[in-house]
Amino acid sequence: MVNKVILVGRLGKDPEMRYTSGGAPVTNFSLATNESWKGQNGERQERTEWHNIVVWNKLAETCSQYLSKGKLVYIEGRIQTREWDDKDGNKRRTTEIVASDMKMLERKSDGAPMAEAGAERPAPAAKPMEPGITDDDIPF
Repeated sequence: MVNKVILVGRLGKDPEMRYTSGGAPVTNFSLATNESWKGQNGERQERTEWHNIVVWNKLAETCSQYLSKGKLVYIEGRIQTREWDDKDGNKRRTTEIVASDMKMLERKSDGAPMAEAGAERPAPAAKPMEPGITDDDIPF
């Protein structure tokens, strides 16, 4: 069985970090994903889906430190549904994404996209050849 979710979206609010009674850090934030399509009349339609994200331990601290409202992130995790009784005794239920991986897709300060994985990087500058060695001396 597989329970895996991959989302790319923007934070709807700044992350909120707290600690459990046992001292484990936990961070929560909302993430918006957008879907767009052309309707029957040819006009562009769009829908935003909001996801509740929960992050634990070291990753929770990282999210709290580096993420902020509006930033574009990649989240990988699993779907979890929790139930509880509220203070009035009513049954409540929430579905959330428990994140196991997060990748920042923009720099924290300026919102510029970060280089994608596998993107070409500039080649290192070539070292000058030793004096007296020419291209003809190189065996390849």
